[in-house]
Amino acid sequence: MEEISRILLDIKGVLLSLGQTIRVWDIVDILIVSLIIYTILTFMRKTSASNVIKGIIFLLVLAWLSNFFNMNVVTYLLRQILEMGVLVLVVLFQPELRKIFEKVGSSSRLNLIFRKRIRLENAEAVLHSVISAAKSMAKNKTGAIIVFERDIELNDYAVTGTKLDAAISSELIQSVFYYNSPLHDGALLIRDGRILSAACMLPLSNNINFSRDLGMRHRAGVGITERSDAVAVIVSEQTATISVAVDGMLKRHLSDDTFEKLLIKEFMPREIRRRAGKTKEKS
Repeated sequence: MEEISRILLDIKGVLLSLGQTIRVWDIVDILIVSLIIYTILTFMRKTSASNVIKGIIFLLVLAWLSNFFNMNVVTYLLRQILEMGVLVLVVLFQPELRKIFEKVGSSSRLNLIFRKRIRLENAEAVLHSVISAAKSMAKNKTGAIIVFERDIELNDYAVTGTKLDAAISSELIQSVFYYNSPLHDGALLIRDGRILSAACMLPLSNNINFSRDLGMRHRAGVGITERSDAVAVIVSEQTATISVAVDGMLKRHLSDDTFEKLLIKEFMPREIRRRAGKTKEKS
């Protein structure tokens, strides 16, 4: 018991000494490093970068061993390779680095913490129109992809389609994706509660684990959310189901209730959600 008590007192002393010497900026420093490590691990998990990272680690270990055993030629060659490593990494991961910088650049108004919502008085009407149109198109097996722009602007993709700048209505959305419509083949982009463009071309997902039973429409929906903070609603003409892509993740075969709740949670201000809930309870 005395030995245990002595060990506990030693631990207590160490903790007290750390508490006296640690500064606020030390804590901030640790948090920043932790965030960087978390970002790297997340990046490796979501992309095919894991094999490249393993190769880099192998080269670093080999360089250390060659230096330790005084293998001068191997050490010289590896040093030249590693000095060019930064440039090689920039070339290899250009799309991923662009995505990271786009997200960092969109954080000027704390956008990394607070997601952009539909900042309009008619937020309920906008979401109701999209939800109603998606349900009707699923029932009629009409394929569609509707993309909500958030903090990262989608101008590069909007210019590939036809500019509309129109008020949202369920009828207009369904007419855009009607099979004989010239605008049905492509995505419809929504900005600040209005239809920005239709028939837009979107980037396809780079996820190698993407299910093979999903077509180009779903790949495009996931692809745009991998490169931005947008939300994509996908209606399948084969399965007559609704899916939603957020942050590179696809939520498939949603029921009407789940689909509606998901969009409301992503976009509606909290006070409107609370008021809508109270209205349903009364009814």
